[in-house]
Amino acid sequence: MARVRLEGVRKVYDNGFVAVHDASFEIGDGEFVVLVGPSGCGKSTTLRMIAGLETVSAGRLLIGDRVVNDVPPKDRDIAMVFQNYALYPHMTVRENLAFGLKLRKLPRSEIDARVRRAADVLELTEILDRRPSQLSGGQRQRVAVGRALVREPQVFLFDEPLSNLDAKLRVQMRREISALHRRLGATMVYVTHDQTEAMTMGDRIVVMSAGHIQQIGTPMELYDRPANLFVAGFIGSPAMNLVPGRLLADGGLRFHAAAGALDIPAPATLEPFAGRDVVLGVRPEAIHLAGASYAPAGAAPLTARLELVEPLGNEMLLQLRTDGVALVARIPSQPLPPVGEPLALAIDTARLHFFDPASERALAAAAAPAAAARAG
Repeated sequence: MARVRLEGVRKVYDNGFVAVHDASFEIGDGEFVVLVGPSGCGKSTTLRMIAGLETVSAGRLLIGDRVVNDVPPKDRDIAMVFQNYALYPHMTVRENLAFGLKLRKLPRSEIDARVRRAADVLELTEILDRRPSQLSGGQRQRVAVGRALVREPQVFLFDEPLSNLDAKLRVQMRREISALHRRLGATMVYVTHDQTEAMTMGDRIVVMSAGHIQQIGTPMELYDRPANLFVAGFIGSPAMNLVPGRLLADGGLRFHAAAGALDIPAPATLEPFAGRDVVLGVRPEAIHLAGASYAPAGAAPLTARLELVEPLGNEMLLQLRTDGVALVARIPSQPLPPVGEPLALAIDTARLHFFDPASERALAAAAAPAAAARAG
């Protein structure tokens, strides 16, 4: 296996459109890194540049210690799994797995050994003589992964490989790919628009938007310490509540919402920003029912009207409104007042986030206590 390093990598198309702006990061040997972001953010373009399917307009791209900017895809020692399975319909599973190796003119004994190993790892042994039309979606995806696996490349690249599967199969396949990574210790780069996939699979995540890297970190670093408003709103489901307002220094530092009467204490570390407009970020998990046993001591009280309840089994999502401020809370399932009635709540002030509305960057304060509170 090998590391992958991007140094100021940029992609500009002939019409002048910049798809990727100066991407710089490293994927360690044996690391599983996920590129995530909305459609058009540049994540697939970045992956395709690593694969050699897109040319690099500027910067350097290295696999191992070799600069591969001008190296053809076939000579990069990578294997790619696409969103489309791209299996040959007239070939059996065995023949699909072996086809690329035959093109490379490997000895028959070596081809058979690699196919057997891949079939064992991916539990394909019982279906080696079936054709793709006789397989389920999950089995077809495992064959596509197996076709990459038999090549024994330095780097595996996955381009939204689960997008065509239903919800249940997606969960199953992301577990299988994660387990495969643990068994192989392989270097893997995985592209998805699904932040749940990114959070559950990646050792580290590269969050992208409009061709720019917004933040790189472990799943919990992104969740607990989002660097800006985009990451705060993109990572986490449901998304973080974002409320414009101002920091006031009357009787201790407080946040006061621009719309409505939401008024809660703010960390003293934000005193240099007193009098300034800010955006408050509150995770739905940081809003509790007042008096609940799991609510932290010292939580800020809040009264809001209950507008909608979305039951999810062991938990429920509450759509709330306090004056002009709409909020979403995630709480354990329990009896509640009727929709339309006021609800007494408590906000965990140790888990608040604050952002500069102009730069959209996080203000240096609240996320560090959040991480400490979660660890405790």
